[in-house]
Amino acid sequence: MAQAGRASLKEQRYDRQLRLWGDHGQEALESAHVCVINATATGTEILKNLVLPGIGSFTVVDGNQVSGEDVGNNFFLQKSHIGQNRAQSATELLQELNNDVSGNFVEESPEKLLDNDPSFFNRFNLVVATQLPESTLLRLAELLWNSNVPLLVCRTYGLVGYMRVIIKEHTVVESHPDNTLEDLRLDKPFPELKEHIQSYDLDHMDKKDHSHTPWIVIVAKYLTKWFNEKSDQLPKSYKEKEAFRQLIRQGILKNENGTPEDEENFEEAIKNVNTALNTTEIPRCIEEIFNDDCCINLTEQSPSFWILARAVKEFVANEGQGSLPVRGTIPDMIADSNKFIKLQNVYREKAKKDIAAVGNHAAKLLQSLGKAPESISERELKLFCSNAAFLRVVRCRSLSEEYGLNTFNKDEIISHMDNPDSELVLYMMLRAVDRFYKQHGRYPGVYNYQVEDDIGKLKSCLTGFLQEHGLSVVVKDDYVHEFCRYGAAEPHAVAAFMGGAAAQEVIKVITGQFVIFNNTYIYSGMSQTSATFQL
Repeated sequence: MAQAGRASLKEQRYDRQLRLWGDHGQEALESAHVCVINATATGTEILKNLVLPGIGSFTVVDGNQVSGEDVGNNFFLQKSHIGQNRAQSATELLQELNNDVSGNFVEESPEKLLDNDPSFFNRFNLVVATQLPESTLLRLAELLWNSNVPLLVCRTYGLVGYMRVIIKEHTVVESHPDNTLEDLRLDKPFPELKEHIQSYDLDHMDKKDHSHTPWIVIVAKYLTKWFNEKSDQLPKSYKEKEAFRQLIRQGILKNENGTPEDEENFEEAIKNVNTALNTTEIPRCIEEIFNDDCCINLTEQSPSFWILARAVKEFVANEGQGSLPVRGTIPDMIADSNKFIKLQNVYREKAKKDIAAVGNHAAKLLQSLGKAPESISERELKLFCSNAAFLRVVRCRSLSEEYGLNTFNKDEIISHMDNPDSELVLYMMLRAVDRFYKQHGRYPGVYNYQVEDDIGKLKSCLTGFLQEHGLSVVVKDDYVHEFCRYGAAEPHAVAAFMGGAAAQEVIKVITGQFVIFNNTYIYSGMSQTSATFQL
């Protein structure tokens, strides 16, 4: 009883997010352990947005002491914390947001941990690095890349926000695409659907039944008529679709005066012609997954995603006759309950049958790999089949590839530099700022008296970066001046925005739902714009 009470309390607390990522997404979130490096304004804003939805546990790594500057831009640090360890102070206040979350802190700099205990970072589901110098970041990124631990880099620099996702391979079953079309198969009806549609006789029905026939049946009936009388092809052009709509209109019952009756189900059929007549085909991104090496050459180490992808591929080649498993859902519509439920069951039963067929292929594959049949659960199988058209695989480049002179993505940079105010200019400025730090041991313009002198120094750092990478692009002097004026400040408004955006990506990685960006995100607080690039 107490357990049921706790569950309903949790449902009340997390109601809105449960609608987004479901119980299984929440479970993944609650069993995750995330490490955040540096309890800066950006770091604590990210954590706030992870603690509130109920991340299982977090660990803050920060060897710095709280300064007056920290208190000025960080809501999770107070005046009384000045002189104390920043990780501990922030953790105490963050924990107050949610009692179900376990917060830990390590009073150590990431540099020391990398020197003395590098395996420390391997225990986390994901690591978030904020405001790290380039040299430390490259070391950390290399370590996590080799250990297959996802890394999210997040940085606030003046009015500029930067994020970079570093993950070898991220597979997504529930990508939640916008505006998905229903999977109705009216162009390729399966035998059970054909039989169900044939059971309707629109010409010999009383008025009540006629006006409560589901629109899917109406479109299917008139499609058969279209094929018999007009063409052996689906109506494709605007003209053909209009002719098809007219054909449906002619089927509306007329009263004794010859005026068409008010049949909303027929109007619904006419309105849905466009979406109902989409061709059943396998999306290109799914074809790419089927042709991926990981799908073709399965091993004992293959994750369940690739085993199920291969099982679906085999289903398509056999039982599916070139089509993916039926999704098994239909939209709500005007119809009487009996007719709607019967139609719904036709799709549901077909989906169950397809899931069972994919399950058989998966069982054979698991057996051939020497894996236990229960290593893929029924829930996982169902979820995979119902989302078979929306699978996604994201592969990011490593940070060392991005920073390597022979491996950096020159084409991506050049292709965006037609616009002198592209967000990519901000990326190059951040790289120049890191170069400045390497040479001078500080960031440009940290104190007011340095701003003028640092403009020339930062400009030469930028020129050096561009020349070294063979980039003949022009960056306006305004940007150099602006970055010197920033003085590496971390304004709370920008940090809060980046904290929200970064936490969202962390949740996507942990729950395996929605699609992460690949791989660099830049936000400009000056123009209120943002963009992603594949660097």
